[in-house]
Amino acid sequence: MKVKQFYLFLLMVAFTTIISACSGSNGASAPEEGSSGSTEGSSDSEEDVIEVGILHSLSGTMAISETSVHDAELLAIKEINANGGVLGKQIKPVIEDGASDWPTFAEKAKKLLQQDKVATIFGGWTSASRKAMLPVVEESNGLLWYPVQYEGMESSPNIFYTGAAPNQQIVPAVDWLLENRGTKFYLLGSDYVFPRTANAAIKAQLEDADADLVGEEYTPLGHTDYNTVIAKIKSEKPDVIFNTLNGDSNVAFFKQLKDAGITSEDITVLSVSVAEEEVRGIGADVIAGHLTSWNYYQSTETPENSEFVAAYKAAYGEDRVTADPIEAGYFGVYLWAAAVEKAGTTDVDAVKEAAKELEFQAPGGLVKVDGENQHVYKTVRIGEVQEDGQIKELWNSGEPVKPDPFLKGFDWASGLAESLGQ
Repeated sequence: MKVKQFYLFLLMVAFTTIISACSGSNGASAPEEGSSGSTEGSSDSEEDVIEVGILHSLSGTMAISETSVHDAELLAIKEINANGGVLGKQIKPVIEDGASDWPTFAEKAKKLLQQDKVATIFGGWTSASRKAMLPVVEESNGLLWYPVQYEGMESSPNIFYTGAAPNQQIVPAVDWLLENRGTKFYLLGSDYVFPRTANAAIKAQLEDADADLVGEEYTPLGHTDYNTVIAKIKSEKPDVIFNTLNGDSNVAFFKQLKDAGITSEDITVLSVSVAEEEVRGIGADVIAGHLTSWNYYQSTETPENSEFVAAYKAAYGEDRVTADPIEAGYFGVYLWAAAVEKAGTTDVDAVKEAAKELEFQAPGGLVKVDGENQHVYKTVRIGEVQEDGQIKELWNSGEPVKPDPFLKGFDWASGLAESLGQ
């Protein structure tokens, strides 16, 4: 979305005249990366800046996914700063590396909130990283904007969830697969909270649909040898592999699946943590024909997305791609900025109140903050990976779907949260 359009949006939600001029372009040059613990624009006085934390894995197994979200958040900050900042102040990012290590995420979040006194944190990818940060932000009454789809069963007063709840990604994906690809499912995931919780919901959904679960396997994050798993898959002959692997394990799995002679014509693999950025790492020739479920693709046709993709490539290179978590990280910065402008302060409680029911024309379409659970309304999209690395949309929900993190709207999920200890 153009910076000019964003500030017109702020004018509407704040009901005050906050812009004296909206000139210039949002085509930004590449924001400086910064190193761990670094800030940008360090020459600004403290009175002229609002510091925010950027906390992602810039090293380790999750860097393949998180580095680009970090880049998108810096792009949003640069765009907003180019047009006057927030409350007349420049936003200064304080950058930390979660290093794909959950205790490190907790440690760095605590540093950002208690030592650096940042106004908010944008960060995380895995649910393990989010759950490591959750007690820290709650204890400090901080604010975390979390940009990735997840397993649900959570709603913290100190977290805004800009990625999908399970009813905005996983549940509709299973419904679509049952209708279009078959009823024999094999569940494959990384061994941590997101895949295990997501698969508990999927199993309840499959049982309700009288579908067959023919296999369920978990491997450690960073795992690279899938030959034994693939042998089991060959033996069970599923119609669908529902893939909740995270990080660079996906590179190994898809390459070994192809080496074993299994193509998308033999078995459909639908992934919920593989987007355009991960396709680049895996290789489009390796994963073409397989499916994904998200709320945004680089190919999504909106005027705002055309501008976003152009700005992202101008900042980081024409070979770079956008993807769902990248978009969610990007518009999360804009939502926070809009809430701060509306509140007239960076005070956490005031920002939370101001964010309720905020609407924003994000690159992927209209999003709205649910005032009850601090998730966002999002359109669901199922797509197929193409030979050029882009994703062709096969189906969408037609309108933004209200977030339902505890799956209260599904009879088959009754008692699921309790059984998971939520």
